[in-house]
Amino acid sequence: MTVDLRERRSQFGAVLEESAVQRTDPADAHAIEASLELAAERRGDIGSRVYARLFAEQPEMLVLFSRDRDGHIKGEMLARVFDALFDFIGERRYADNMIQSEVLTHEGYDVPRDVFATFFEVLAETVRDACGSAWTGAMDGAWRRVLADLDYYVKHPPA
Repeated sequence: MTVDLRERRSQFGAVLEESAVQRTDPADAHAIEASLELAAERRGDIGSRVYARLFAEQPEMLVLFSRDRDGHIKGEMLARVFDALFDFIGERRYADNMIQSEVLTHEGYDVPRDVFATFFEVLAETVRDACGSAWTGAMDGAWRRVLADLDYYVKHPPA
């Protein structure tokens, strides 16, 4: 039996295209992107604010970062969160699966799922605070809907 590799690649590409359906409303994606841009304009790097809020709300998580004396681990983690968030609100090529996998990975670090889920909420709250009076109802609604969507993937990791 002869396999035409070009045909197989074409079929595989079609499967990838079907799985890369944008599930977030484009208006919500735009509102979230606008909120992140505004937060960066007003506050610059919000990383320290994100972690300050996380540790205030989940003080038991601070010990997990005890070896991160220079902030590189927190910075890398936040960068991955932003990458996943942009993919999640965009083409969604990998973010949903990555989030599900990271839930399991973080359980190995003794991070309970409910605590893992709070990171996205902490990010949204930090962005809201950074936006200040420029925070809009559209931004608020978009973040609420995306947080609900993200929560599904946190609560339903792969078996």
